[in-house]
Amino acid sequence: MTLLAKPSFLKGKIRVGLWTTVALASLCTSLTNAAPIYKVVDEQTGQVTFTDRPQDYEQQAGKQVSQMAITTGNETSRSTNLNTTTNSNTSRQSSNASQIATTTESPAINTKVTTPVNYQLAITEPSEERAYRRPVQNIDVNVQIKPALQAGDSTGIYFDDKEVAQGLSASIATVDVLPGAHTIKAVVKSETGQTLEQITRTVYVIQNTTTLQDNKRKAAQLLAYQKLAWYQKLMLKLHQQEVAQSQ
Repeated sequence: MTLLAKPSFLKGKIRVGLWTTVALASLCTSLTNAAPIYKVVDEQTGQVTFTDRPQDYEQQAGKQVSQMAITTGNETSRSTNLNTTTNSNTSRQSSNASQIATTTESPAINTKVTTPVNYQLAITEPSEERAYRRPVQNIDVNVQIKPALQAGDSTGIYFDDKEVAQGLSASIATVDVLPGAHTIKAVVKSETGQTLEQITRTVYVIQNTTTLQDNKRKAAQLLAYQKLAWYQKLMLKLHQQEVAQSQ
């Protein structure tokens, strides 16, 4: 009888143990997922009890009930994800702010100051004050400069304050120049148009008397020819041909 009862007794203990394990697992699961959890302290005995039903102890005398902050695994995961997302957003915001700061940063300005060059000009032609006969003679101008022109600087030649050429040489016709004194000027200018150096020379234009007399004589002959009758013009033409053949 004892041998037969022993297995039954063992089965009973195993069954109780299984139920206990299941109950503990359920309790742990309940505690893991439940929130909030309350702590109950017996003021007389000091016994501590944890529960999720504080209303069962609030009406009892000598019971001190307080809520506890218990973080479940899911909440911890969410908190971790939230912190990760926040850190990621903060990092992106910092990166964007850095990019904006880099984009809006003003480029470096080149503040290098260049010292103006002390140019020296010389008019080699005409080498001195002289006269030109109009309209047969042109006024040829040649200029020398030291040191060589720097980048951005330029030279120009002026006749009576009117620019007639760019560079260091020019040829000025005197056909339309009135007799009298005239000024030749060579100028060096900077890139901004500022005058850096200049030199002037006076020349004179005179009327060519021989040419003027020839022109007057030709004009008079043409006027007289135009006044001739047609037969007179014909006879004059025949006479000119005879003279040309005899020569």
